[in-house]
Amino acid sequence: MTWLTWLYVPGDRPDVVAKALRSGADVVLVDLEDAVAPERKAYARAATAELLAQGPPGPVPVHVRVNALDGPLAADDIRTLAHLPGLAGLRLPKVTSPGDLRRAAGWARTGTHTPPLYPLLESALGIERAFEIATGHGAVRGLALGEADLRADLGVGPGGLGYARGRAVVAARAAGLAPPPQSVYPDVRDTEGLARDCAEGRALGFLGRTAIHPRQLPVIEAAYRPSPAQVEAAEEIVSAAEDEAGALALADGRFVDAAVVAGARRTLALARRSCGSPRNGAR
Repeated sequence: MTWLTWLYVPGDRPDVVAKALRSGADVVLVDLEDAVAPERKAYARAATAELLAQGPPGPVPVHVRVNALDGPLAADDIRTLAHLPGLAGLRLPKVTSPGDLRRAAGWARTGTHTPPLYPLLESALGIERAFEIATGHGAVRGLALGEADLRADLGVGPGGLGYARGRAVVAARAAGLAPPPQSVYPDVRDTEGLARDCAEGRALGFLGRTAIHPRQLPVIEAAYRPSPAQVEAAEEIVSAAEDEAGALALADGRFVDAAVVAGARRTLALARRSCGSPRNGAR
């Protein structure tokens, strides 16, 4: 399954979580970290455990972003939630080494099972160790950047993250993981800016994006969906590849090789996903 949209919701707002499950997002990210005030942390954990205790609570997967691994709450978060049948993944903040993953996996393990892990790279050290982290545990299923914390750590603005973004994309690819999603776009009213930023992210190799409001979902979906022209070009390449092996020539004289054919097949898979899985957007 190709996911394009992840919607963050605060773990201490069960009513908002319930709405998010039917918002059109591909994945709901219940947040126990930044979106929850310190005095509400225990309640957020308990409410999330109740949500996940009986199995998947809605039509889409639920991931949980736990509290920072170097703080006092992460171990209890993970031990409380990891074995619950409704949990589809754990988002791990501020990962800086494979050791962080092993520690989190130890807290999460139930028998021989470890839930899918999604480390967040939010520091210079995390970026420098991106590939080590991507391959640091067998339960890792994807990487993502935490850009607000990363900018603070590096002392840069949004334009200063080019190297970090590229490093995350390359590390994920080298590790055999799906392309990382872009980080959140904080201005929920600026849909035009969001669309432009998604186009830039797509050009860098990201796939999809995390969101903080349902109105952002259809913008992200549209930005990452292949255009009709891209689908038509991909269909031509794949059709030609069925008739010839190795490098081949298209009708317009262009030569394409196996790597181009593989990219065309990915485009068609994404187009089928978009057509076959309608999104509701904001409600």
